[in-house]
Amino acid sequence: MGEVIVQYIGYLIILVILAIPLGAYIGKVMNGEKTFLTIVCLPIEKLIYKLLGIKINEEMNWKTYLYNIIWFSILSFIFLFGLQVCQEFLFGNPQKLSNVSWDLAFNTAVSFVTNTNWQSYSGESTLSYLTQSLGLTVQNFVSAAVGISVLFALIRGFNNTKTDKLGNFWVDITRVIIQILIPINLIISILLVSGGVVQTFKEADRVNLIEPIAINKEGEIIKEAIIENDKVLVDGDVVEDAIIVKEQIVPLGPVASQVAIKQSGTNGGGFYGTNSAHPLENPNGFTSIIEMISILLIPAALCFTFGRNIKNRKQGIALFMAMFIFLILSLGIIAVNEHLATPQLIQNGNVDTSMINQAGGNMEGKEARFGIATSATWGTFTTAASNGSVNSMHDSYTPLSGMMIMLLMQLGEVIFGGVGSGLYGMLSFSILTVFIAGLMVGRTPEFLGKKIEPYEMKWAVIVCLATPIAILIGSGIGVLVPSVKDSLNNSGAHGFSEILYAFTSAGANNGSAFAGLYTDTIFFNISLGIAMIFARFVPIIGTLAIAGSLSKKRKIATTSGTLSTSNTMFVILLIIVVLLIGALSFLPALALGPIAEYLNSIM
Repeated sequence: MGEVIVQYIGYLIILVILAIPLGAYIGKVMNGEKTFLTIVCLPIEKLIYKLLGIKINEEMNWKTYLYNIIWFSILSFIFLFGLQVCQEFLFGNPQKLSNVSWDLAFNTAVSFVTNTNWQSYSGESTLSYLTQSLGLTVQNFVSAAVGISVLFALIRGFNNTKTDKLGNFWVDITRVIIQILIPINLIISILLVSGGVVQTFKEADRVNLIEPIAINKEGEIIKEAIIENDKVLVDGDVVEDAIIVKEQIVPLGPVASQVAIKQSGTNGGGFYGTNSAHPLENPNGFTSIIEMISILLIPAALCFTFGRNIKNRKQGIALFMAMFIFLILSLGIIAVNEHLATPQLIQNGNVDTSMINQAGGNMEGKEARFGIATSATWGTFTTAASNGSVNSMHDSYTPLSGMMIMLLMQLGEVIFGGVGSGLYGMLSFSILTVFIAGLMVGRTPEFLGKKIEPYEMKWAVIVCLATPIAILIGSGIGVLVPSVKDSLNNSGAHGFSEILYAFTSAGANNGSAFAGLYTDTIFFNISLGIAMIFARFVPIIGTLAIAGSLSKKRKIATTSGTLSTSNTMFVILLIIVVLLIGALSFLPALALGPIAEYLNSIM
């Protein structure tokens, strides 16, 4: 048990050690300060500005900034949608895969443009190399860059006084991609390739099976079959219609480059259908650590960037600690429940769940190569961030673990959350917390030297409620649609959890799946797509509106009566506010799903 605890602590320590210097680097880049990569990246940046006619010194107000984001996203959607519905006629398709249906193409295009990466398909059998690399991988970069750009527009809103300018969107997104995302992911890609992750444009390989298998006409494996002299025997009788399978197709492709940005950009869309549980996408312990730490690396680093760039490092640390404490508590709950397993597993001693010379606990659906600790940590990290990549099946987690995984998303994925989006979401919660604290002590609410007034409060509420609205309305409609029931593999509380999880994942821009639910239908493709759009762009609109309002205000001097927003009391109050909103919004739904399932399991 001690070794397992050290493993959990080790993952967290590595994350913090890497996040602090990265946060300083990101802050320098976005301020236009000189870094060790400036000599290489600046000429490339200037060339892009020249080719696209971008005026570096031309700043935008919040409405213009938003206008450019929306149009950029629309064009990205059209391009990715077109790639999918035309891939059969394009190059880069050695597997000769057919075009994607319009509804699945819509869902996938929306998913990757909104940084969600929900996948109702298996990438290796649905999308060509061209669609995966030019479509999905590119969107992984630009959708992540949009989130970070919006965050820095908000940071400028706190820093600026008496101006409506928030920077230039095109400059911001270019800097993020050229100086932050590409260098980081180049390093991650090299590490992954060195660890055995596939990176090639070669078509799928065929390899001989060590032990041939026999199947019937329906493709089902014939049990107890014996293969002798190319004949299939069952109980000594020859099975005439049996087919002997001697080869296996091994799907290849440019995997490492997509895996790197899917993790670091909190995108999560796997090259293969089984995501990071696939041995070619995540071959060993070395690649597992690289991929897992990459999930939270940039979101955690941005907390330190925020403190540095507003010239109040304590504030950045306070936000980091609020997120980090919640992450540790969530990880603890999930880990304990998975290691203890369920009453059904341990009853009558039928299953040995001890941790002596084995993983122990609930190993159903877990990554057998790495054990419960890595799977539980990955599941916590990927749902705390709006990442969604998986190395285990969340559908097989114990009820309370499944509830925590859902709750991490339902809180708006502000426990680090997506790159940029998680922090600007948490800052909206901070504004709410300051307002509530101000009411309690009878003071005018202030945050980082700016007075918080009704305009900011209204938009902060909208930002904080966008995720619950998308999830609850979508789930409510889903359970009323008759065809949804036919898509379920489970009934009762667990079946409801599967529906709730699907809309939670889409409404929180996460993209992970609970499994057990068939979602490649017109209803799910369209409804989940709408939820993704709403949950992505409503918070962006609200954040930019807040940034534009704050930017026009003058700074208020700090006095002895000013509420501190960087001390322990504020951190605790912020955590309570986040929990209250999540509990009030989702407790009834959770009671019908994972809580009911848990109560049934102990009765």
